[in-house]
Amino acid sequence: MQKVYYLSSCDTCKRVLAEIEIPSSFIKQDIKVQGITEEELDELFNLTDKYEDLFSRRAKLYQERNLKDKNLLEEDYKNLLVDHYTFLKRPVIVNNDEIFIGSSPKTVAAAKTSIHKN
Repeated sequence: MQKVYYLSSCDTCKRVLAEIEIPSSFIKQDIKVQGITEEELDELFNLTDKYEDLFSRRAKLYQERNLKDKNLLEEDYKNLLVDHYTFLKRPVIVNNDEIFIGSSPKTVAAAKTSIHKN
């Protein structure tokens, strides 16, 4: 599978996707418009083995719900990710059996190398 989960209204997502030069063969899913299903989350989980890796602590709802004061378990992370798209750390880029989560320079460079290695 070659897929990108992103927000079209997010400047960071736009910058990262432009920098990586995502090929047109990739499926692009705007999570604000299309959401993310539990099945899709499970596919991502299978590549990471932790819902926490997919979870963004920068989301406004994280602060609004005072989640930093709670001891969250994997099931909690999954439920929050299913509950609201803003909890997904983005962009999430899946290139076959590799997954790249977030916008750190190291992650972006690794994604770009993986996608354009041929």
